[in-house]
Amino acid sequence: MKTLYKINIRALQLSAFLLVTTFLQAQTTISLEKAIELAKSNNIDLKIADKEIEKQTVLKKAAFQPDALQVQYQGGQFNSVDFDHNISIQQFFPIGSITKANRQLQEELVKLAEKRKALSSYEIEKAVTLAYYQYLYGISIQKLNSELNDIYTKFLKNAELRFQTGESGNIEVISAKAKVKEIETQKKQLEFDLAIYQKQLQFFIQTEENIVPDVQTALQYSVIKESANSGVEGLLSDYYQQQISVYEKEENTFKAARTPKLGLGYFAQTINTESLFQGFTAGLQIPLFGGVNTAKVQASAISILQSKLAYDKSKLAFSLQKIELQNNFEKQQKALDYYQNEGLQYADQIINTAQKSYANGDMSYWSYISFLNQAIDIKKQFAEATHSYNQSAIELQFPTIKNN
Repeated sequence: MKTLYKINIRALQLSAFLLVTTFLQAQTTISLEKAIELAKSNNIDLKIADKEIEKQTVLKKAAFQPDALQVQYQGGQFNSVDFDHNISIQQFFPIGSITKANRQLQEELVKLAEKRKALSSYEIEKAVTLAYYQYLYGISIQKLNSELNDIYTKFLKNAELRFQTGESGNIEVISAKAKVKEIETQKKQLEFDLAIYQKQLQFFIQTEENIVPDVQTALQYSVIKESANSGVEGLLSDYYQQQISVYEKEENTFKAARTPKLGLGYFAQTINTESLFQGFTAGLQIPLFGGVNTAKVQASAISILQSKLAYDKSKLAFSLQKIELQNNFEKQQKALDYYQNEGLQYADQIINTAQKSYANGDMSYWSYISFLNQAIDIKKQFAEATHSYNQSAIELQFPTIKNN
């Protein structure tokens, strides 16, 4: 059991090592706009959507749907005691508006496939944006960790100096060393977090390249207020309206299918083994039992009503979601404003004042630690506030599409 445990630990360590090693290999820095562009170009779901559009476009050629050619041979004593032969060919063609109705239905199906692709493209843009700023959040935490390391390294030097001069006890040195080790451990953990965030972004972009966001990008996400929500509302409206158009054209197709079909034929036969006697035939296929197509027409009409109800439901859900997202965004924005305008300044002032006072011997060890922890907590809260703001801002920019 112990051997198995050791093997599992080694396997986990190896996996972690490989993850970070892969992450630290040659990286390609990329902007958010380029990341979104690449994701839309590489994404397999969008490629499938393109093939669906292509398929529906090809099917427009199937709008004209004649019946299969009927070829019949008859041999025997059907004219006299002699063995005669008869060969007939017959073809039925759709008449009326059925071909036009089929073509119009297929054109609407092409448009519906395009609307579905637009929805998928929207979801991909949202996913890439979230992953991009998740990585930037990891970078901000990493920078904070480095800042803390500098602070506590300076604290350790001061503590060692005070201990050597007999101004303080060894407890300060031990405490400072423990904190520095803790920060170094957190640094390693943050490297794993960044590797995970990078792989998440790489997954949405669907590339083999080791892509990372441009760390020069502003950490705070900017909402395009004039277009926020309007884009998805248009996508939803277009999708449901197109769905309704498909069912309307489908209804017309089933109605047109109730019209007769025209048949033309040719025959050649022998009479008393003498040949060749020929002739032509013409006829109609009349759907006397039209209940099937009538039921399909009614079903399409019901589908139209279902789509309208689904659209109404979606609009209501979106309207409520928009209010919720706006309120959350304003809440997160107020929190971020505090840290940007006041909180960070207080944190820096506390750190600078505490460091000077402690170095000059005007502040006790425990007071110094207390003030330092307060300032560090403010900086951590600022990082969290920025992350929460970005999440709410992106959600406001890209509300979740439900029931599509």
